[in-house]
Amino acid sequence: MLLLTNGSVRLLFAAQALYWSCSLIGITLTSIVGVSLAPNPALATLPLGILMFGNLASVHPLSMVMQRYGRRTGLFLGAIFGVAGGLLVALGIYNAQFWLVAVAPFLIGIYQASAAYYRYAALEAVDTVHKGRAAALVVGGGVLAALIAPEIATSSRDMLPVPFAGAYIALAGLAGLGAFLMVMLPDGAVPVKPHTNGGIMRDLLRRPAVRGAIAISASGQGIMVLVMTATPLAMKYCGYDVDVSANVIRWHLVGMFLPAFVAGPMIDRFGARQVAVLGSLTLGASVAVAVSGISVPAFLISSFLLGIGWNMLLLAGTALLVAGHNDAERGHAQSLMELGNGLTGTLGSLASGVLIAGAGWDLINYGAVPVLCIALFMMWRARQGRAAANA
Repeated sequence: MLLLTNGSVRLLFAAQALYWSCSLIGITLTSIVGVSLAPNPALATLPLGILMFGNLASVHPLSMVMQRYGRRTGLFLGAIFGVAGGLLVALGIYNAQFWLVAVAPFLIGIYQASAAYYRYAALEAVDTVHKGRAAALVVGGGVLAALIAPEIATSSRDMLPVPFAGAYIALAGLAGLGAFLMVMLPDGAVPVKPHTNGGIMRDLLRRPAVRGAIAISASGQGIMVLVMTATPLAMKYCGYDVDVSANVIRWHLVGMFLPAFVAGPMIDRFGARQVAVLGSLTLGASVAVAVSGISVPAFLISSFLLGIGWNMLLLAGTALLVAGHNDAERGHAQSLMELGNGLTGTLGSLASGVLIAGAGWDLINYGAVPVLCIALFMMWRARQGRAAANA
C-alpha cells in the first residue's frame, strides 16, 4: 500500500530497479570486456577494482552534498555520473582503448555510491511507523532488475558493430532514466547544515548505537559478497557448468531482494534488533546447508538463504542507525555506514579467489559465524548501554 500511496517511495523504488539493472549488466560484462581488451590477463579485473574505488572515494562527499543541498541534488548528480561512465566505457570498447574501459568505471562507482542512499531518502519520506517498510520497498526494487537486466544485457550487447559497446550505451540510458526520476523527487528532510567539527566521525564511532548498526550492516555485506563471489568458483572446481552456477546466482538475487517486502513490515512491528537476529540465524542456516554437501540443491538453497540474510541485516542496520545521530550528523553517520559496507564488500570480493583456492569452500562459510557473533554482540552492547542510560 505504501508503494502505491507515497510518490517518493515509488520514485525511489523505480530508481533502485534502474540502478541494479545497470549494476547487473556491469557485473555480467565488465570482466569479459576486460579479458578481451587488457594487454595483460592480470589486468582483466582492473575495471571492477576501479569501480569499487570510485564507490569508496565518493560515499562521503555525496553524503555531504545531500546533507547540505538535499537528496534530490546528490542523487541526480550520482545518476549523471552513471550516464557519463557508461558512455565512456562504450567509447573505450568501440575504439579498443583498454585504459578508457579501465578508468571510466570510476564514474559508475560514483553512481553506485549514490544509489546506496536511496533507502535513506525513503526513511525521510514517511512517518516513524512506516520507516522499515519504506526502506525495504526501495531495496525490493532490485527484484525488477533481476528480471529485466539479463534480457537488456543480451539484447543490447550486439546493438553496435563492436560487441558489448551497445550494452554500455543501454547502461547509460538506464542511468539517464534514473537521473530523470531524481529530478522529480521531493527533497524529503529539510537540508541541515552539517557539523563542521573535524572529529565528528570519531565521535559517532564512539557511540555504541552507531557501532552496533554499522557492524550489523557491514557484516552482512562482507559475508554476502565473499560467499557470493566464491560460489561460482566453488561450483567450477566441483565440475559444474557455467549455466548451472548462473541459475544459482539468479536465485541468490531473488533472495537478496524479494524478502524486503516482508522484512520491512517485520522491522516496523517487531523492531530492527529482532530482524537482525533473524537475519543472522538465516545466514547461519546458509552456512549449514553450504557445508552439508556440494550438490546443486545445496549450492542453490544456501545461496538463496544468503541473499535473505543479507537483506535482513542491511535493513535492520539502516533502521538501527537512525537512533545514533541527530539531523546535523545525518550525512556523516550515513556515510560511515556506507563506507563500512563498501570496505567489507571490497575486501570480500578481493579475498574470495584467494580463500577458495587456499582455505576451501567449507572454511569460507564457517568464517561467517564468528563475524556474525561479533556483530550481534556489538548490537547487544548498544541496547544495554541505552537501557542503562534510561534507568
